[in-house]
Amino acid sequence: MKFISRIFPFVLLALFIITCNQKRDGEKETILEGNMTLLVDESLLPIVEEQVEVFESQYNAKITLEPKSEAEVIQILANDSARVAVLARNLTKDELNVFKSKKISPRITKFATDGIALIANKNLQDTIVSLEQVLDVLRQKPVSGIKGLVFDNPNSSTAQYMNQLAGIKSFPATGVFSFKTNEETIKYVSENEGMIGVVGVNWVYNPREAIRPFVEKIHILSVADPSGNTSFPSQNDIAEGKYPLARDLFIVNCQGFSGLGMGFASFIAGETGQRIVLKSGLVPAKTPGRKILIRQDIEKK
Repeated sequence: MKFISRIFPFVLLALFIITCNQKRDGEKETILEGNMTLLVDESLLPIVEEQVEVFESQYNAKITLEPKSEAEVIQILANDSARVAVLARNLTKDELNVFKSKKISPRITKFATDGIALIANKNLQDTIVSLEQVLDVLRQKPVSGIKGLVFDNPNSSTAQYMNQLAGIKSFPATGVFSFKTNEETIKYVSENEGMIGVVGVNWVYNPREAIRPFVEKIHILSVADPSGNTSFPSQNDIAEGKYPLARDLFIVNCQGFSGLGMGFASFIAGETGQRIVLKSGLVPAKTPGRKILIRQDIEKK
């Protein structure tokens, strides 16, 4: 009996450790730990890649990115195949009603404003393009000086944005071309004079190494609006509302629990995430604070 009474506390301790380990192994993701798939509008991939890289370096989390067209992202979200996404627009009323019918209340966080860049081959002498002329190509009206428009994907956010501005539902049969990615669009424009590419601005501000040689062979064009004012997709012009092709960026979380979706949304909208946005050339939703160090004494050399 004495032997049993002596080993009993150790047995309890062993059972406690085993139980804790089992709980830890079966634990669901938290706001800062675990694994998550993040759907990304392909036109926003560079800025999201930067955010994820820093987030993973600070927390015990693994976020797998799935770049898709805007239409694909919305469809996958609606089918519950994934629960968190980054979009270049807010959800529409109809889309919100779909989630409401499934008793899901998406948490939507605005984290930045970017612009759609119009790009051309570097041999082009005139670096200003009329927005109305670009839209007229989509409307199939005769336009001089523009051989055609090149998009990343007919279902992308950039394509939908431009079609809406032009007042059309889909691309015309002539004058408009599309690939599958922004990278292919940039490469094609860099090699073909007279074509204007339509891409997410962060693809040309922070290009991947593979497409840097092609980015060096293009111009980012200034855009003249109908009133004749000219602006550029710079942080300043976008922040001041001068650039006509600006759009807000959102992270949409449909998880319904305190998981990585909530943690990543808080991170991307927080101090560090907003600094990454600022450094990338986009406009942060909140201007990150500046720390000023005041020295009491001046060192004399």
